Amino acid sequence: MSRRPNFGGMGGMNMQQMMKQAKKLQAQMAEEQENITAQEFTGKSADDLVIATFSGDRQLKDLKINKEAIDPDDPDMLQDLIIDAVNKGLSQIDKATQASLGKYTKGLM
Repeated sequence: MSRRPNFGGMGGMNMQQMMKQAKKLQAQMAEEQENITAQEFTGKSADDLVIATFSGDRQLKDLKINKEAIDPDDPDMLQDLIIDAVNKGLSQIDKATQASLGKYTKGLM
């Protein structure tokens, strides 16, 4: 009498149930990613002299530069303000993505 291995184990979940659960999870993740993409994220430099606005898919949508930030004798300051605002905006997207999708990837890395 030979015994067949029980591949349906996995806590009583068979392969079909696992695939159905995976598809459901994939759909939830896609929906949450779409929600992030539809949002706008704003990064601001010191004193709001430069404001960078991004879509959730990391596209720069708007860049506002306050005239007080424009000093012809100090172009490096304006460059630093722009870099700061852009990096803060991108960081906001990263935080939102982690907060929204991190629950699905927790423990996978």
